Amino acid sequence: MKMYVKFDFNALCKKVLDEKLKEQGLKYRLLNFGEVEFYESFTKEQHKVFKKNLEDYGIEIIESQKIALVQKIKDAIVELVFSDEIVPVKASIYIAEKLNHSYGYLSNLFSEVTFTSIENFIILQKIEHAKELIIGNKQSLTEIAHKLNYSSVAHLSTQFKNTTGVTPSQFHKIVAKRRKAQSILVNY
Repeated sequence: MKMYVKFDFNALCKKVLDEKLKEQGLKYRLLNFGEVEFYESFTKEQHKVFKKNLEDYGIEIIESQKIALVQKIKDAIVELVFSDEIVPVKASIYIAEKLNHSYGYLSNLFSEVTFTSIENFIILQKIEHAKELIIGNKQSLTEIAHKLNYSSVAHLSTQFKNTTGVTPSQFHKIVAKRRKAQSILVNY
């Protein structure tokens, strides 16, 4: 038997942060996603223990402001792409307004730190979301293209194939074939 679950990574990370901070008795408040404000200083040993506890969950403390800003860019992109609502502005405007920096600055910083462009990261996130939506099997390709702000199904299909090596239709067939094979094994 198989079960599909959907994760809210923001909520999950906030819960882990909150639990781990309370365990150490630190006085804090959670700000925006990925930001914690401490009301008092803590020892190097407390910092070390807290860092280790977070690493067990795949969460790491960011020491550099540049890397922190790049993470905020990534978070804004994921929020934009995976939003249930269609955002009526271009991604560049959304990111610049959300982070209160010029898009040129953010774009250069992102490329410097990640060795890829914001545009490429957006495409990768859109394709990941498209794959999830195809697997969910509740929307047509036209609806998925519209939801992900593509100008057409052809544009989505081209980017999907360039990224994954298969078209969305081929991907859907592969998923359906695997589901059928698994259901046969379960019933056998």
